[in-house]
Amino acid sequence: MQSSLQTDRRFPPVNRRRDWRVWWRLTRPHTLTAAFVPVSIGTALAFHETNIRISLFIAMLAASLFIQAATNMFNEYYDFKRGLDSPESVGIGGAIVREGIHPKAVLYLAIFLFAIAMLIGVYICVNSSWWLALIGSICMAAGYFYTGGPVPIAYTPFGELAAGFFMGLVIILISFFIQTGEVTKTAILISVPIAILVGAILLANNIRDLDGDKENGRKTLAILVGRNNAIRILAGMFAISFIWMIGLVLFHLVSVWTLLVFFSVPKAITATKGFIGKTKPIEMMPAMKATAQTNTQFGFLLAIGLLISYWL
Repeated sequence: MQSSLQTDRRFPPVNRRRDWRVWWRLTRPHTLTAAFVPVSIGTALAFHETNIRISLFIAMLAASLFIQAATNMFNEYYDFKRGLDSPESVGIGGAIVREGIHPKAVLYLAIFLFAIAMLIGVYICVNSSWWLALIGSICMAAGYFYTGGPVPIAYTPFGELAAGFFMGLVIILISFFIQTGEVTKTAILISVPIAILVGAILLANNIRDLDGDKENGRKTLAILVGRNNAIRILAGMFAISFIWMIGLVLFHLVSVWTLLVFFSVPKAITATKGFIGKTKPIEMMPAMKATAQTNTQFGFLLAIGLLISYWL
């Protein structure tokens, strides 16, 4: 007799040859740099203030990656439960609708990753401040309620703001604080362009999914302003991020070496142009990928610039 999973029409036939790549895709690896980049920048900036504790850097990086991966899995689970995902859906891990993995397995794995992040958080708190336990709990709650709960953040116009605030500003400031024991004006200001670019990743995702989201009752920013205006906003977010860095240099808050971020301008242009005139999600995937790559390149170049200015 076939298992209930195999006979349930909501699922494809179980793929008994699935391997680790199914689980890797479930983390949505192209989004993980949104966790890696802020930790790297916060730590690189802390070099200017104190001796870096590598163990805290690794712990913060691991906790951020686990939270981001778990958030993606909650997204996969709740979008499936609400009937938003199908085998033809673009930009998802596809573990449930394409590989036949049971939804509960995805949910439990997300909870497990949250639990690991909490344990790592205890280590971070012991070596810094227990106030971070409250902040970390709020970050995880935001990750869950992004697609979970009665009114998911992802279904509102505030998804980009929430993602940028928590995965940009907050993660940079925590990474800086656990090394230095303080939060400075420079740390806050340098987190702004990263917060904007993390939000840009979500906006690009919502531009790609605009038609499907509208059919399913979402009220994302892209839906409210329309596709063309959303593309203009995306271009504006890129522009503000680069202009912001010029301002920081002109006011002598950071070194001119941080202007290395301008080597990521071509990728931002590619991302913006990639959305123009496109309406099908599969056509916009390269632009979506370029948006994430802009954040990655900008962030790594900023971290490198901060380190160079420290060494020189």
